[in-house]
Amino acid sequence: MAFFVSSASPAAHLPFNKIFGKKWNQLCPGYSTRLRAGPFCLSKLRFSTFASPAMRSAGEAAPETSQADQPPPPMFSWPHNKRPRVCILGGGFGGLYTALRLQSLVWPEDKKPQVLLVDQSERFVFKPMLYELLSGEVDVWEIAPRFSELLVNTGVEFFQDRVKQLHPSDHWRTNGPKQSSCGGTVLLESGLFIEYDCLSSSKTIFQHSGSGLLVIFESPSDIIPPYLWAARLVLALGAETKLDVVPGALEFALPFSTLEDACNVDNKLRALEQRKFGKNSPIRVAVVGCGYSGVELAATMAERLQDRGIVQAINVETTICPTAPAGNREAALKVLSARKVQLLLGYFVRSIQRISDVEASADATGIRKNQDIEKCNSEKYVLEMQPAEKELKGQILEADLVLWTVGSKPLLPELEPCDKPHELPLNSMGQAETDETLCVKGHSRIFALGDSSALRDSSGRLLPATAQVAFQQADFTGWNIWAAINQRPLLPFRFQNLGEMMTLGRNDAAISPSFIEGLTLEGPIGHAARKIAYLIRLPTEEHRFKVGLSWFARSAIDSVAWLQSTLTKVLSGS
Repeated sequence: MAFFVSSASPAAHLPFNKIFGKKWNQLCPGYSTRLRAGPFCLSKLRFSTFASPAMRSAGEAAPETSQADQPPPPMFSWPHNKRPRVCILGGGFGGLYTALRLQSLVWPEDKKPQVLLVDQSERFVFKPMLYELLSGEVDVWEIAPRFSELLVNTGVEFFQDRVKQLHPSDHWRTNGPKQSSCGGTVLLESGLFIEYDCLSSSKTIFQHSGSGLLVIFESPSDIIPPYLWAARLVLALGAETKLDVVPGALEFALPFSTLEDACNVDNKLRALEQRKFGKNSPIRVAVVGCGYSGVELAATMAERLQDRGIVQAINVETTICPTAPAGNREAALKVLSARKVQLLLGYFVRSIQRISDVEASADATGIRKNQDIEKCNSEKYVLEMQPAEKELKGQILEADLVLWTVGSKPLLPELEPCDKPHELPLNSMGQAETDETLCVKGHSRIFALGDSSALRDSSGRLLPATAQVAFQQADFTGWNIWAAINQRPLLPFRFQNLGEMMTLGRNDAAISPSFIEGLTLEGPIGHAARKIAYLIRLPTEEHRFKVGLSWFARSAIDSVAWLQSTLTKVLSGS
């Protein structure tokens, strides 16, 4: 039995109140008459509705409208009606590798899930090797293959879109260990709904978000099939660089965390190289942040520009890579010093402005006060730096290119406004709090991993948001989904630190494996070991074979070119 009640005004609830009376609070404790729940596919139901008095003129009889007058929202059509559903949001290390892990497991024929992967980009990006795009060591297809190519023989369905809203359904109710029975859905930016979950219970309440109509079902076990009980949602949306913390950073600084970011930096650098070719004025590059990303970027830029540029790296700490192993940090300092990278340690950037804007608006600053504005390049920027240490003085820095590597924010979708039991538990950084099995706390059918997850180790510290952590979490998430669907116990996640790696240029890197204390591989040996390690971690066997063959051919060509160059120098010297 089903009733429709408009939530446009209290008077519209009269038919409902006459039917249920005092049982309303018992049915939905803690909720007002304007209950908000996830949207539900109405095409499976047939019923009549009551129109709100506010929607018709005074004295007009309440017309009975059919379901056709309220078209259901567009819903994603799952291929199979009797198999569990797994919806994975985000196609980075966490999302893609979870999908591949699910396909590699052995499933009973009737329990093998249908997997949908949603990502805003058409390509998976192997982010630790974005720096090689700037140095010219790799091609785009090698580190950023298309999802359609990676998933062609896997059974995983890929959908390119951006997540807009999440309507979770499996929150724990406050009055006992009963679970809500709302239909769990994901709303995409294109307007498409993906119904990943729909639970059965004695009483179910839905609201159509487009029309604001409440739907109350009683005993809907014949409507909601049991195969949906095993549905799972995986949050692996990653993170983006946080640029809005400093005035001017959003407008003038370039981040470096996605394929689009890397292409933008490369294009900007090419334009600067062409404009300043043959001139005495060097290209000035300011890298904000000296963590792993900032140091790798500074080393790569310095190697590419050589004598044609000046690279300056800014960090609020008094050292670079403060959390890195000592061997990696020392190797990085050695390379940065050899390439004449200027380290400005103990400073934080207070603001970024374009020089033309500064000169036109305020001569009081004293910046380039006596020079002709027309001679200034409008693409130059001024960084005002504030000291973090008392003994330091403030500085003004000029740059042709500002690269920002400080801070990040998770890309968890905004939730539709609803009561607290519907919300995901987020920490202050916007990450979902998870238990040791990687399930979101209070949501037994939602997993979160990578940048979307706030998981602590045995000492209580948050796990770092690195590719290594996400890769290992994907393996556990895939297994725990298998265990949940097959009614097996879930495994607690235990992170195993295998060591840390960083690139320092075309033929330079540093690796500190955790299983050999004090060992650091540097230079060409470290570079070769890093590339081999990442080759093994590429998503599929077919892609690994293609990339390995390409790298081998490129190395052979480079070796022949180096040999010819060496012989030429020897012969010319003799």
